[in-house]
Amino acid sequence: MKNLKFILLSISILLLTIIKSYSLIEVDITRGNLNPLPLAVSPLSIDDESKKRFEKLLKKKNIGDEISIIVENNLRTSGLFNPLNKDAFLQAPDIANLKPRFEDWNLIKAQALITGKVTNVEDKLRVEFRLWDVLAGKEMLALAFTTVPTNWRRVGHIISDKVYERLTGEKGYFDTRIIYVAEEGPKTNRIKKLAIMDQDGANNKFLTLGNELVLTPRFNPTSQMVTYLSYFRNLPRVYLLDIETGMQEVVGDFPGMTFAPRFSPDGKKIIMSFAKDGNSDIYTMDLENRIVEKITNHPSIDTSPSYSPDGKFICFNSDRSGYQQIYVMRADGSNVKRISFGNGIYGTPVWSPRGDLIAFTKLHKGKFYIGVMRTDGTGERLLTENFYQEAPSWSPNGRVLIFYRETKTDANGEGFSAKLWSIDLTGYNERMVKTPSDGSDPSWSSLLTN
Repeated sequence: MKNLKFILLSISILLLTIIKSYSLIEVDITRGNLNPLPLAVSPLSIDDESKKRFEKLLKKKNIGDEISIIVENNLRTSGLFNPLNKDAFLQAPDIANLKPRFEDWNLIKAQALITGKVTNVEDKLRVEFRLWDVLAGKEMLALAFTTVPTNWRRVGHIISDKVYERLTGEKGYFDTRIIYVAEEGPKTNRIKKLAIMDQDGANNKFLTLGNELVLTPRFNPTSQMVTYLSYFRNLPRVYLLDIETGMQEVVGDFPGMTFAPRFSPDGKKIIMSFAKDGNSDIYTMDLENRIVEKITNHPSIDTSPSYSPDGKFICFNSDRSGYQQIYVMRADGSNVKRISFGNGIYGTPVWSPRGDLIAFTKLHKGKFYIGVMRTDGTGERLLTENFYQEAPSWSPNGRVLIFYRETKTDANGEGFSAKLWSIDLTGYNERMVKTPSDGSDPSWSSLLTN
């Protein structure tokens, strides 16, 4: 495998000032994109000398413009914000960053304003930004970042997260990555590779060569480690892959079939299902001592386990009721309870990082749904339906789900595709996530700045 090295952001954050704002700004995160907040993202100002230096280093004409575009796009795709057209801006970026004329921004209906500047400090990238409350005429937040120039995209994502958190009261999810299975070729002979990208689709990289089938990649919640399933000589094996070093290892060789590996919340264990003699149970493996523990022992098929964020409970699939449903049990396998009782077949349950919901796939009357329910099974809500879709994965703040959707082939067996999609918990803001090829089995990382 090609050695892959992800260089983490070397960044110093200087808190310049945080002033509480008693304004009318309010972002209702429970209503999706029904009333997105009008917001102006001014291009970050940059002096001529810094502009020329960064153009030489990064091959970008104006890095200040590039960073502001990332912030604008991130906030727009959240569905909670409506970035205004820059053609309507009346104030120059450098002047706006020093002292906004709030009457000018009020005139174009902006309720919040983002300004900033970029400078070259000994070939390091220094970015300052400010978030302003236009209605109250006050500064809400001001931060400065210093890093290597090649991390300019990450600076844009971090600014987006800070703005999102200040205006909604919740952590953002923009400085994250998504690992998925990149697919090419006809439906009957697909080439599948592990791929990774920023959450906005940039910096796509392939992590495997495609000579072996790969499935169900999942991020470690505490590091840039991934577990996934790969077929070696037609037998499934569970692997660990360190994205920073490119090193991979087999978790363990099992005499039967292993499926659906996933990390525990502390990243110290792998939980998975293991099939033997036509039956499938759930097992854990301690990654330090490689001790394997059997969690379920039932003549039915138990699979697709997922931990609660506190590690005390596990949700999983089982057909022990006669057909596939969702169950919850304690982490030691005790106190098993069925929680899904609606019409249809339930699968791929995954616990929200907030701990309040479980996402799932549901098949009912020939259609596939992505939905959520409370951890006791109440409050079931179906967010989206389609011909075929499954494998939801949560954003680290528990507000957005990413999943994949397949299209139906025509009479000649053509027209098949698999694409990544995302949707927020309100059922609004459904959008396709762009990838260079087809994609399936997505998994969202935790915030990279953690």
